[in-house]
Amino acid sequence: MDSVIKDINPVIQMLIVMSVFSLLPLVFCCMTSFLRFVIVFSMLKTAMGTQQVPPSIVIIGLAMILTFFTMGNTFQKMYELGSVPYNKNHNIVQAIDEGSKPLKEFMMRQTRESDLAFFVELSHKTPPKTPDDVTIWQVAPAYMISELKTAFEIGFIIFVPFIVLDLVVANILLALGMFMLSPTIISLPFKLLIFIAVDGWALIVHGLVTSYN
Repeated sequence: MDSVIKDINPVIQMLIVMSVFSLLPLVFCCMTSFLRFVIVFSMLKTAMGTQQVPPSIVIIGLAMILTFFTMGNTFQKMYELGSVPYNKNHNIVQAIDEGSKPLKEFMMRQTRESDLAFFVELSHKTPPKTPDDVTIWQVAPAYMISELKTAFEIGFIIFVPFIVLDLVVANILLALGMFMLSPTIISLPFKLLIFIAVDGWALIVHGLVTSYN
């Protein structure tokens, strides 16, 4: 198999590489810490009610930077392990297989056992005896479900203080008879004031970064 792959026409090898590169955005968005970051930041923006501030490009940019920060060692290991078989015999398949192992290990550390067990059982394959026997295709969907659950749990915790503040402002306006005045408009400056006073961005970023094993 290795000799067949090695003898593939260079043009075909380039097409394979380009096909793999086309999947990189999907891998980056769904199989890294980017998934948790972007969901939490989006929910924070919604909870604050600032609409277009900060812009979506800033949210995505911050999530990408934090992803590279939290997964820098993982990306380095992926490059080191993948470059060895490729430099040795130009085996693209083996390079991808070896390079994906650090990413699989990262995802397994963040994945709940119940989610992983479900997809392993659903694959109808022989139960793995060691973590190395688990394929990345079994880990990836389990990781996404676990990350979505974790992100929404964090988002719920972030949402609660802002909802309470909205309710307090709405009740005050109701007691004053200001029925035509929107509570969200009045509560927005107080939300921003409290968020700035507690250094909210730093707290959330520190919490997210340290939440990864």
